[in-house]
Amino acid sequence: MEKILDIISKKMAQAFEAAGYDAAFGKVTVSNRPDLCEYQCNGALAAAKQYKCAPIQIANAVAEKLDAADFSMIDAVMPGFINLKLSDAFLQNYLEQMRTAPDFGVEKLGAGKTVVVDYGGPNVAKPLHIGHLRSAIIGESLKRLYKFFGYNTIGDIHLGDWGLQMGLIIAELRCRQPELVYFDPDYTGEYPAEAPFTISELEEIYPAAAAKKKEDEAFAEEAHVATFELQNGRPGYRALWQHIMRLSLADMRKIYDDLDVHFESWLGESDADPYIPAMIADMKEKGYAVQSEGAWVIPVAEESDKKEVPPCILVKSDGSAIYATTDLATMVQRMQDFKPHKLFYITDKRQALHFEQVFRAAKKCGIVPEETELEHLGFGTMNGKDGKPFKTREGGVMRLEVLIREMTDFVRAKVVENKIVEDSEVEATTKKIAMAALKYGDLSNQPTKDYVFDMDRFAAFEGNTGPYILYTIVRIKSILAKYGAWENLPIQAAANVYAKELMLAITKLGPNLENALRTSAPNVICAYIYELAGCVNKFYHETRILTEEDKSLQAGYIALIALAKNILEQCIALLGFSAPEKM
Repeated sequence: MEKILDIISKKMAQAFEAAGYDAAFGKVTVSNRPDLCEYQCNGALAAAKQYKCAPIQIANAVAEKLDAADFSMIDAVMPGFINLKLSDAFLQNYLEQMRTAPDFGVEKLGAGKTVVVDYGGPNVAKPLHIGHLRSAIIGESLKRLYKFFGYNTIGDIHLGDWGLQMGLIIAELRCRQPELVYFDPDYTGEYPAEAPFTISELEEIYPAAAAKKKEDEAFAEEAHVATFELQNGRPGYRALWQHIMRLSLADMRKIYDDLDVHFESWLGESDADPYIPAMIADMKEKGYAVQSEGAWVIPVAEESDKKEVPPCILVKSDGSAIYATTDLATMVQRMQDFKPHKLFYITDKRQALHFEQVFRAAKKCGIVPEETELEHLGFGTMNGKDGKPFKTREGGVMRLEVLIREMTDFVRAKVVENKIVEDSEVEATTKKIAMAALKYGDLSNQPTKDYVFDMDRFAAFEGNTGPYILYTIVRIKSILAKYGAWENLPIQAAANVYAKELMLAITKLGPNLENALRTSAPNVICAYIYELAGCVNKFYHETRILTEEDKSLQAGYIALIALAKNILEQCIALLGFSAPEKM
């Protein structure tokens, strides 16, 4: 359905035209002086220059042409503003349409289009740490937002499963257990079904190998050889790789499930590897790739560049491929498998130049059609209260599961201390509040900016926090449960100023979600629901709802807060968390 501002602007444009002026001057905006009016048109000021007459004269003429049934106030004021307030009937009708329309009438802008959202990006055989948090929750929220707008949406984790870390693990394992059949080049039997290590041992092997590589050149070379042999199909190494993948992915899925983050595609660098040889051959044949100091590169600099953009390296001088090669091959695969209208990457902002090079190379070489949109969202760093990247108390990088556990433990203590729910409901309620605190605390910040992780502030039940939003939803649920059957009650005219403020806030849903989609900014959704929750609580405090004796009036109150609840629940689902029944 049409956004309310578009409807009012059309009415204003018709009024300008009816008064003898160009309809293009009829744009209406939300008033920045809500104490004076709800909406405002400044078109008369611009029209005055074209028609060479006083702005107030034009404003008065246009105001007379507006339909008084749509507005409770039409006021032309000096020097030429047209101030508006919506009529109760107009607002009632609009909210009733929102209540009964699928997804509150938000237009499905992505219908018939496919978007692949690349987020997560963990390396296999390494534990997830807090550096993976922002990618996971920002990416999940944006993926859900695209899906809400009707896109065929594919979330791809893009695993780092084919690089040197695999060779390092294999080389270290060979040093520790050289007798394993995986290292026997003449072995032709079946490899063991069980891995020769646990997930805990695997997570200890990699850092030990990485440290050894820095000090032992022979070991570093052995790891490079192991990587090469793995990628070229050595059976024993492939069998070890499969063990590593199985154990690591099982652990990874559990943590992502705890975060309520879910990927439609669990592909990685290994899946793109088969596409590399033909892709490189094609680039060489067509002259896109050129030699430079022994390497093959794709020049991507443009005349309009204000800073240097180095060539995209395709093959290093030693013949090895790098991240850019794999990312380009992954694009080949995605275009073949999904035929997306957009490829959207969410990573640390330090990778901005890398993606600029890859995107230009992909367009230049025809891997991605010109009309396919490519976007990279580079997010900022999660810092501690000291303003530096968040660390454990010992100064190390915190594992993601530890961060989730600490937030959960912190919230559980508050739930128990304040006796928020019965003992049997503590764990389920705690988990929902902890997720809201963690995710809203992150997502309420602009993605590209650094922010300070503050558990006390994020878990607070007051202020701009996830728990405050949940508390508002639970409060509404409690009122609705006491009232009884509420699902089909129609919206009524605003009964007081607080009801109208809430109704006006509800009408902003579509524009805010579209803005969040357009700017790739979940924080826009957070700001909107914080405003909406504030209007709900003000309405609740200033209005007798359950004690209202006029049953018709009471039904209108219930219908209004029920619509607000449904919108709040939809928005937090887009952010990646949900509300408990009690709180």
